[in-house]
Amino acid sequence: MQAAVIVFPGSNCDRDAAVALQHATGKPTRMIWHAETELPKGLDLIVLPGGFSYGDYLRTGAMAAHSPIMREVKARADQGVKVMGICNGFQILCETQLLPGILLRNKSLKFVSKAVPLKVANNKTAFTKLFQPDQEITIPVGHGDGNYFADAEALQRLEGQGQVVLRYRYNPNGAANDIAGLVNERGNVFGLMPHPERAAEPLHGCTDGALVFKSLLETT
Repeated sequence: MQAAVIVFPGSNCDRDAAVALQHATGKPTRMIWHAETELPKGLDLIVLPGGFSYGDYLRTGAMAAHSPIMREVKARADQGVKVMGICNGFQILCETQLLPGILLRNKSLKFVSKAVPLKVANNKTAFTKLFQPDQEITIPVGHGDGNYFADAEALQRLEGQGQVVLRYRYNPNGAANDIAGLVNERGNVFGLMPHPERAAEPLHGCTDGALVFKSLLETT
């Protein structure tokens, strides 16, 4: 599996994601600066990492959504290439409308940084196939704007079509329906607020996140 990580001004989890991917695939991860206009051929996965792209000015993910490389990311997603957005990357996916909804300020109005218990709501995606149905896992979060919101009609559609992939067992941010991660209708675009790259090896104290990357390897 050949993977690439998009690097924006303010990204701070890009190297973590690259290392987790390299450990899972055994191949170097391509690092792509946001100002590029083309992506390498043959990519199987594109990752939008966590961080504070453009310093979170204007609105989280809003400026990054208009970076030059995002036109190509959207084109590859439309072609079926897998795209994963982690934390700020999830926010960017929503701002580009590759995923429905939006991420609002946490209900507490405070930044939340801690390991959170999750439930795997859908293990039939390319990103979760190695998890068990309804498996309970723990992955860290670190965000101030993780409160997922969509209108009632959109939420009903997401639930009915099995697009909700991860749920918080104890909601840290007020997200609608406890949504921590979801996929698009096609199933090739995945956004999640938890950081699987921070729970990918024993020194992290938990390896639940590694199964996300290993699942991708199994489906490529």
